[in-house]
Amino acid sequence: MAEIVKTSIKSLPLVYRGKVRDSYAVGEDKLLIVASDRISAFDVILDDPIPNKGKILTGLTDFWFKELDGIVPNHLTGIDPESVVAPEERDQVKGRAVVAKRLKPILVECVARGYLAGSGWKEYQQNGTVCGVKLPAGLKQSEKLPEPIFTPAAKAEAGHHDENVSYEQVVELVGPEIAEKIRDYTLRLYKKAADYAATKGIIIADTKFEFGLDENGTVVLMDEILTPDSSRFWPADQYKVGQSEPSFDKQFIRDWLETQPWNKKAPAPRAPAEILQKTSKKYEEALKRLTGKGVEA
Repeated sequence: MAEIVKTSIKSLPLVYRGKVRDSYAVGEDKLLIVASDRISAFDVILDDPIPNKGKILTGLTDFWFKELDGIVPNHLTGIDPESVVAPEERDQVKGRAVVAKRLKPILVECVARGYLAGSGWKEYQQNGTVCGVKLPAGLKQSEKLPEPIFTPAAKAEAGHHDENVSYEQVVELVGPEIAEKIRDYTLRLYKKAADYAATKGIIIADTKFEFGLDENGTVVLMDEILTPDSSRFWPADQYKVGQSEPSFDKQFIRDWLETQPWNKKAPAPRAPAEILQKTSKKYEEALKRLTGKGVEA
């Protein structure tokens, strides 16, 4: 089937259309979450989709939920997404959707950083800190940190940048018990995933997780995890301290956009087919390296 920019499922009520995912209500307590082929960069959704992106994100997320099982409960129900839509709508969800528990989102983006990159590197050069966390002097770009750090952000409304916050501010937002849980879960998930990825020749420089609360107040891992949209994946065989690393994530299309005359507001420049295809290939290479499988047909 052709790329899916926007789903059109009439058999279920639409709840929310995000940058990449469309969510539909399945009864009162579940959601059908469909990963489209949309891509966003600098908080702007591009007009052109990335071939197979939604299936790659879903395949990787499903893989990681199994790999990291036992650390924290997750939102999966095990219900086949094709079973909750009308027969003529199954093509829109095949290989790119999950039926998840409906949770109350915790409005904190939980970022784990193991390497000095991106906005963290910029801040470190100015202040010697990353999101307010003091780091040793003399670190270089892309250098591995002595220990992974938790650098949360307060989730912003659509169209606005999430704002980096301190751990103390997270405690104020959600209370000490939940703050401690999401910090500890974030770092445990990151460490286990990074150790696994290292055996497949991939460095996970940083990644972000999202959590919600179920009806009992239990913290549950939700949304996508450890995909090229939510992580920096670097090829270990090309890694070199002191440089901006090549990557298997959307940094590739970000880098292309940085070369364009653009004010980083919608609409974004139209990307040539070659850039879209190369981005797709980078995503798929991450999937193949980490899971041993290609895109589901």
